[in-house]
Order: sequence, then structure tokens, then C-alpha cells
Amino acid sequence: MDKSKDQRVTDHMANERTYLAWVRTGITVIALGFVVAKFGIIVRELGSNVPTSSYGLSSIIGVLLVIAGSFMQVMALRSFLRNRASIEFGTYTPSYLSEVWLGIMVLVMAVLLIYYMLLTL
Repeated sequence: MDKSKDQRVTDHMANERTYLAWVRTGITVIALGFVVAKFGIIVRELGSNVPTSSYGLSSIIGVLLVIAGSFMQVMALRSFLRNRASIEFGTYTPSYLSEVWLGIMVLVMAVLLIYYMLLTL
């Protein structure tokens, strides 16, 4: 096997590892969203002294997290397929725009979760 073919195989394997890491992250964010959404219901059922408005907030934050995780899945697949094609054609150039948007989205979700946690203290 020649050197350039070995490098291409290595590039494809790295692309797959990156894709799988994004898939795991997306699944984790989706699961966190589900837990946050259901947390408000659990707190309400336990009859805690938490303000009633926080139940709705937990559902909103939970749904937003599920949407963010789903968006991560779509972006991960898009990036994987784009990188795969560019590796095959030898035209790969790294891109960072989608990662920046995902990072901003996760940061916004983190701020909402912090706000919710402070609200329910």
C-alpha cells in the first residue's frame, strides 16, 4: 500500500471518530433535555416549595436541549459527509463555522440551566 493511500485511510478513520464523538455528544444533550423536562414534573409531584413558573421553564429548557441535540446530530452528519467527500477528492480544508454555532448554542443552554437552577434553589 502506498503512502498516500495510507494517509487517506487514516484521514477517513479520524473523520469517523470525530463523527461518532459528535453523535455521542448529541445523544447526551438529548438525554439531558429529557431529564430536565421531566424534572419539573417530578418536583411538582413531590409538592416542593419551588415556584410554579419553574415547571414550565424546565419543560422549555428541556425541549430546547432536545432540539440542540438533534441539531448536533444533523450537523455532525453533514460535516462527516462533507469531510468524507473532500478527503476522497483531496481537497480537504478544515471548517469551524458549524462548531462555533454549536458551541454558542450549548453555551446558551448552559446559561438557561444555570438560571433554572438558581430559580429553584
